[in-house]
Amino acid sequence: MDRKSIINDPEHGNKAEAFEAFDDIPTNPNLGRTIGDVINARYGRRDVMKGILGVSATTALFGTSAMIAPKQASAAAGGRYNFEELTWGNDEEHHIAEGYNADILLRWGDPITADAPEFDVMNQTAEAQLKQFGYNNDYVGFTALNDEGTRGLLCVNHEYTNEEVMFPGLGRQDRADFEGMTRELVDIEMAAHGGSVVEIAQGDDGKWALVRDSQYNRRITPHSTEMTISGPAAGHARMKTNADPEGMTVIGTVNNCAGGMTPWGTYLMAEENFHGYFWTDKVDAEGKPDISEQPEAASMKRYGVPGRWYAWGQYHDRWNIDKEPNEPNRWGWIVEVDPRNPDAAPIKHTALGRFRHEGAETTISSSGRLVVYSGDDNRFDYQYKYVSNGTVTDDAGFGSSLLSDGTLYVARFDADGTVEWMPLVHGEGPLTAENGFDSQADVMIDTRVAADLLGATPMDRPEDAQPGPDGTAYLMLTNNTRRKPDQVNAANPRAESSFGHIIEIKEDGGDHASPKGTWSILVKCGDPAIAEVGAQWNPETSENGWFGSPDNAAIDAEGRLWISTDQGSGWGKTGKSDGLYALETSGELRGTSKLFFRCPVGGELCGPYFHDSGETLFLAVQHPGTDGTKDFKGFERNSTFEDPATRWPDFDPAMPPRPSVVVVTKQGGGKIAV
Repeated sequence: MDRKSIINDPEHGNKAEAFEAFDDIPTNPNLGRTIGDVINARYGRRDVMKGILGVSATTALFGTSAMIAPKQASAAAGGRYNFEELTWGNDEEHHIAEGYNADILLRWGDPITADAPEFDVMNQTAEAQLKQFGYNNDYVGFTALNDEGTRGLLCVNHEYTNEEVMFPGLGRQDRADFEGMTRELVDIEMAAHGGSVVEIAQGDDGKWALVRDSQYNRRITPHSTEMTISGPAAGHARMKTNADPEGMTVIGTVNNCAGGMTPWGTYLMAEENFHGYFWTDKVDAEGKPDISEQPEAASMKRYGVPGRWYAWGQYHDRWNIDKEPNEPNRWGWIVEVDPRNPDAAPIKHTALGRFRHEGAETTISSSGRLVVYSGDDNRFDYQYKYVSNGTVTDDAGFGSSLLSDGTLYVARFDADGTVEWMPLVHGEGPLTAENGFDSQADVMIDTRVAADLLGATPMDRPEDAQPGPDGTAYLMLTNNTRRKPDQVNAANPRAESSFGHIIEIKEDGGDHASPKGTWSILVKCGDPAIAEVGAQWNPETSENGWFGSPDNAAIDAEGRLWISTDQGSGWGKTGKSDGLYALETSGELRGTSKLFFRCPVGGELCGPYFHDSGETLFLAVQHPGTDGTKDFKGFERNSTFEDPATRWPDFDPAMPPRPSVVVVTKQGGGKIAV
C-alpha cells in the first residue's frame, strides 16, 4: 500500500496513526531469517501448530506455577508489588491504583521560564512556544540537584505534533496535502518538538512543582538549538551541507522518543522517526517520492527517506532533500545534553550508530565500561548495544570520550537460546570498501545496511531496552503486523500480531559488556482468554493485568520491572487504555502482570522514570484524545481541536487535550508498591 492510500484510509483517524501504518511496511530487505524463525527452531514447529508449549518449555519460561489452572480475577497475591490492582477500561480520565496520587506536573504550553508568556492556545507563536513546555512528552529523566533529591532537573523529550488537535480550524494536514500549513505554523511545530529541561522541587507536603525562575530551564528544539557532532562521522563528506560545509554543526534534534540518563547525570535524547520530516518536490507517475536521482538513494531507501509527513521542507531548505541531499545523514543519532549547563551545545554522538533509535538506556558493566542499549523501532529491524573502550570514572562528564570511543554491536538471536553481539567495525567481515564502506564513518551513517550484511536478526519492532542487575536486559518488542503465517511460532508474536512480546537477555558472566549471552521469552502479550491470540502469561495474571504492545520500561529502586504500553489505534482490539504494568520477572510468579495506571482515551503512556528514593514516579501521557477514538463508545469519530474525545487534563471547553507529565506518589508517603 502506498502513502496516499494509507493516509486516505478511514481506519486511520490522525496523522500519527497513518504514520505508524506507513512504517508498518518494512524497509529491511534482509528478511530471510526473522526472530520468529529462530524461536520456531528453538521450541519446535509442532508446538507452534498446536498453539502450546511443552511442559518443560513452559516451566522454563514461567516457572512451575504456569502449570496451575488459572485463578479467577487473581491479582498475584504475595508478589513483589504491593498495591491493589486497577480495573481495566477506557474513558476520558486517567486512573491510578487506590492509595496513590497522580498529579499533573507539566502540560503542553505551560510557561517554563520567568519571561515566558502564558499559554494562549488561540494565538500560538513560535517565540512563545520556545519558552513553553513542548508537545507530546515522551521520555522522562531526572537528575538531583541536592543530596536529599528534593530538587532536581526533569529532562523530557517531545516526540512529535498532532496538528488536528493542536491548532484551531486546521484539521489533518497530511490528508489535505498540507494546504492549510503556513511557515508560521511550521515554525510553531518545530518549536514544540525536541526537549525540555526544567527544575522541579518537592514541597513539605510531598508535592512536586516547577521552579519557573530557575537558571536551568530551557527548551531544546529543531527550530534553533545548535548542536555539535562527535565520533567517527564528524566532519565526514556525507555530513556536510551548504549551511555547514565543515560537517560539524547541526541545528536541533527531532522525533525524540525514549532516551536515557548517563551515570554522570547528562541526558540522552534518541532521534527516532527522523525520516518522516524530510521532503521532496519530485514524485513519480504514481505520486510517490522520487529519489532515483539522489546520490544517497540507496541509503535513503533503507531509512525510508523522505517520509513527507510534515510540510517543513516547503519552508526550510534543510528539510528538502532536493536542496540538501546530505541533511538526512545528520539525523537518527543519540544526542547528549548537559542539563546543568544551558550554555553547553548538545552533542550528536555518531559512535552509537544511525537508525531510528527508540531509546538509549545506560548501565555500567561489571567490568566498569559504559553500555548503552538501543532498539531500531521498525518492523524487522535490529537490537543494538554500545560498549565503551574506557571505564567509567568519577571524573566522567558531559562530552566524555566514553560516548565516542567504543564499539557498537548488533544482536543475532540463535536457535539454541544464545545471543551473539556482532561488532560493527570497518574492515571486519563484510564491512569493507568492496561493500561500500570506506571508513567507520560509513558504517555508522549506514548502520542498518552494515547490520544487514552481518546477518543480524530482524526483530518485531524493537523499542525500549532496559538493562537490569546482574547482566540482565529486557527488550520491548511492540508488535509486527507484517509477520507472515509461515513465521508463526509459540514463543513469538503471531501472524499479523498487534500485541508484541518481551525478551529477557542474560549476558555471559553477568557482564553487560559481554559479546555473548542467553535469551528467553518473558511474556507473549495479548488476551490469554482468546486462544487464537496465542498469548502467554503466568496464570496468576488477572483479566486486568494482561496487556498489548509493550513500549517503554523501567526498573525501580527495588529492582522490579515496570512496563508502559503503546497500542496506537489498535487499543480497540483490547478495549484497554494504554497504561503502566508491574511485571514479575522471577520465581513462581514470573510472567505475572498487574495494572497500576491507565491513560485517558487516545493517549499513550511514556516514561516511566523512578526517583532514586522509590517514592516518586514520573509518567508522560502523550497525544491524549487522538488514537483510535472511532472505537471510543459514545464518541466514535476522529478527534479535532474543536471536537476532541477528551479535554484531559484541563477539561476546559476552551482548551483541547494537552500532553502532560504526571507525578505519582503514595498517599501518606513511602515507596511505591512497597
